[in-house]
Amino acid sequence: MSLRRLVLVPLALAVAVALPAAAQEAVPEAGPPDAATAPIESPDAETTESKVPLEEIRRYVSVYNAVKQAYVEPVGDDKLMHSAIRGLLFDLDPHSVYLDKDDAESFEEQSRGAYDGVGVELMRQPDGSLRVIAPIDDTPAARAGIKAGDVITSIDGKPFKPDEGDNSGPLRGAAGSKVTLTIVREGKDKPFDVTIQRETIRIASVRSRMLEPGYGYIRISAFQADTAADFETKIEALKAQAGGKLRGLVIDLRSNPGGLLTSAVQIADDLLDKGKIVSTRGRIAISDAEFSATPGDRLGGAPLVVLVDAGSASAAEVLAGALRDNSRARIVGSRTFGKGSVQTVLPLDNGDSVKLTTARYYTPSGKSIQALGITPDVVLHPAKAEDKGVRNLTEASLPGHLRGDEEGDGQPGDNAGDVLDGDAPITAALVELKKPVASNAKPAAKQ
Repeated sequence: MSLRRLVLVPLALAVAVALPAAAQEAVPEAGPPDAATAPIESPDAETTESKVPLEEIRRYVSVYNAVKQAYVEPVGDDKLMHSAIRGLLFDLDPHSVYLDKDDAESFEEQSRGAYDGVGVELMRQPDGSLRVIAPIDDTPAARAGIKAGDVITSIDGKPFKPDEGDNSGPLRGAAGSKVTLTIVREGKDKPFDVTIQRETIRIASVRSRMLEPGYGYIRISAFQADTAADFETKIEALKAQAGGKLRGLVIDLRSNPGGLLTSAVQIADDLLDKGKIVSTRGRIAISDAEFSATPGDRLGGAPLVVLVDAGSASAAEVLAGALRDNSRARIVGSRTFGKGSVQTVLPLDNGDSVKLTTARYYTPSGKSIQALGITPDVVLHPAKAEDKGVRNLTEASLPGHLRGDEEGDGQPGDNAGDVLDGDAPITAALVELKKPVASNAKPAAKQ
């Protein structure tokens, strides 16, 4: 499927960064509300699998009645039904979740890059706590020193419940209001509090500069609706600064929690002259899609290095995998997070939504990212010993995660990468960029 047919594939428009999540699984990977309204199964389908066993219905009604009649305090029908619906999704995987109307609206806002909050990508854990996938650049969370791998155990002194639901909701609030997070951080003896003032988060997802004459640098902090267009603008500006042609480019995807698949696919297409970009596979036909590049490379074959770390997830992994599998870029940094699943947002009649895992990503070579991540061609380590190895910052460490095709039998998180902060990794990437490589063909640049 070429990029020009992307709009015809509903699932591709409804992928959840962390989104990787408060800013995405969680900058959210979700598309327009009508993107996932196609029925999962024909109403006429009369198969054994589609029927709910009568015995299970009886068991549910028995428990429901027992709670109604004997629980120590009265429980309303709406509360019980709400809890039951959440329970349908709770044990499936860490990314499937029920979104109340307000949460669903906030989730969609994040894909547009503007919302009130602290600016952090979160992952719900079974005990209800929230693990930080990545703080988003130049947001209150980043300025307050929140780090990838931190675990938020309570907000304003209130601990989470296991079935709390949406990851991002508790951190939302009016711009100017304050929120206190209790943080557990590896290497710290005890939890500590961080107070953050909320802001209206307007994410500038793409930034650029020249590293040296002829060598450009682009930082992509998340994949949002306008990220691909911004990327193309920055590329043209860098080329102009370089006198019309770049000698090489570093693309920095460190602690990029993901976002819209369509943006990652468009950027891959900007840099590829041909070849597959990504495919998705699920249980139903609408979950299966394949995206390929259209002719033309905006850099004319100039060398590329992609910088990643343990906080690079989902759509960031899709872009890195597409460029490496097509021999278009070398990957430098640390093993990525390993979120290789697709979430579809299914709107409900009452305004609520269900965010449901419906497929897995596969790189052009046919490999699944899920629970494995991407291992760089050149591995970097943190400069400071105390920053090394935020253990378990990986999809594989999440209880209930979907198993990857090649996931081993080691302890969860054994393959976790490192979070790479600072400018040293950029310098290392530039060194790698300057190394001689086999000359690439020079296809016509895309306009």
